[in-house]
Amino acid sequence: MEIELDRPVVADERLRSEVHEVLHAVVAAGGAIGWTSPPGRAETDAWLDTVLGSPRDGALVVARVDGVLRGTATWRRSDGEVFEHMAEVRRVTAHPAARGLGLGARLLGAVVEHARAAGLEVLTLGVRGNNHGAIQLYESLGFREWGRLPNVIAVGDVRFDEVRMYLPLGYREGVVLHGSAPGGLGSSPARSAVGR
Repeated sequence: MEIELDRPVVADERLRSEVHEVLHAVVAAGGAIGWTSPPGRAETDAWLDTVLGSPRDGALVVARVDGVLRGTATWRRSDGEVFEHMAEVRRVTAHPAARGLGLGARLLGAVVEHARAAGLEVLTLGVRGNNHGAIQLYESLGFREWGRLPNVIAVGDVRFDEVRMYLPLGYREGVVLHGSAPGGLGSSPARSAVGR
């Protein structure tokens, strides 16, 4: 079995068809990638056009198993000038027929390296709270949880937590890490615990 990773920059008919098949199959199998029911071809084509439409602001990595596309992963730059050093990882998928081959780890590793090479400093992602396997995968690659929104992912009448994770990619020389230290632009007085 041969597994190859590729970073397409143009969506030809073959890529559109294969990406649609993977995303459709993942959602049909219960995958939490943003759709509650399997997306139609127009939806996956529109998503693909958005991802590939601005190479500076994102990238798609695909995995082919014996020449057939079986997995996807993307990063998308955050909006706004003060956040353009960050990106969100999205739609890390493996076709149900290709589960257990390690595609998720390989795809995510390629996304991380591409984002680092693009000069990004931080990657973030959100994952459904009950997807323990994905959380474990992300943690094994260095992602750490920074927060959890209880019961905000809605699938019909069922609610799931959204686990938010991040991975620092490194800072260029000269960047000052101010963190939450008081003072300076954007500062506000410390709040006391009294009266909250």
